[in-house]
Amino acid sequence: MTGFGPGARPRLAPGARLRRDEVRGRTVVLVPEGALALNATAAAVLELCDGTRTVAEIVAALAARYTGGEIAADVEELLARLAARRVVVDAGP
Repeated sequence: MTGFGPGARPRLAPGARLRRDEVRGRTVVLVPEGALALNATAAAVLELCDGTRTVAEIVAALAARYTGGEIAADVEELLARLAARRVVVDAGP
């Protein structure tokens, strides 16, 4: 699995697009191989993955938006799983 540490700058992979499916009331990510339905948490993370924000900045933005415990490990794990499915890549420095 591809690791996304705090300094990584994730963005959607080439060919991947976020779309709101109004009929089903959910956000999906469209990739060349098909579509992946996202839960609200995954959608919130991907909406912040623009290649300019670091994972640490994404975690801080989500922590300010939602209450709860430590989320950094969860965000990094989600990004790693999405990278394995070729949904996100690291935009680099």
